[in-house]
This record gives sequence, structure tokens and C-alpha cells, in this order.
Amino acid sequence: MKELSTAEWHVMESLWKDSPKVGSQVVADLKDSVGWSRSTTLTMLKRMTDKGLISCEDGESMKVYRPLLEREEAAQKETESFLDRVYHGSLSMLLNHFVEKQSLSQEEIAQLRRILDQADEK
Repeated sequence: MKELSTAEWHVMESLWKDSPKVGSQVVADLKDSVGWSRSTTLTMLKRMTDKGLISCEDGESMKVYRPLLEREEAAQKETESFLDRVYHGSLSMLLNHFVEKQSLSQEEIAQLRRILDQADEK
């Protein structure tokens, strides 16, 4: 799977939130969330169907769209790509950046410790 573009993320978020959806529902969602016109949304739906990211079936009176990609899979791919591009694959560099630039709550620190403890057990 290739990375999703920002525009593709918008469409997928609409479909992940509630699916299946008819085209007019996706058009309304994206008009409200990103200000897209009907033609822009329909063009994106066609392109994403052609790329195999979403399915399109003929409904009673309108086309029905469903995501073919799980959100978790897309998020994992995006995270790996970001980590490789920005931090040369170094998770410790990424975490160090966030810890230095943001103040963490005690709850967040405890959660990070739990994550590291679980990784250590594996």
C-alpha cells in the first residue's frame, strides 16, 4: 500500500467514521469538513476506487462507497513513513523530540513507562 495523500485521508476519514455511505453523504461530509465542491469529491471517489482504496457499488439510486483499507493499517503505514523520512527510522529520536518540546503529564509519563515495560517483556 502506498501512503495516502492528504486529500485521500479526508475521504477515508469520512468513510471510516461511518460506512457504507452514498456519494451524496461523502459530498456533504467533505463540503463541511474541508470545503470541497461536489465535483472535487466525486473525482476523488473515482480515483480512489480505481486505486483500490475504496469500493463502489451501485445502490438503489446512488453509488455506495466503503473503505477497503482499515484505519489502523493506514495509520501504521503513515507512521512508519514519517519515522523513516523525518527521524531516519529512529524511534528514540522521535520520542526525545516530543519529550523535549512538550511537557508531559504524569499520566502520559506513566503510560510511556507501561509501553516500554511491555516492549521489554517481548
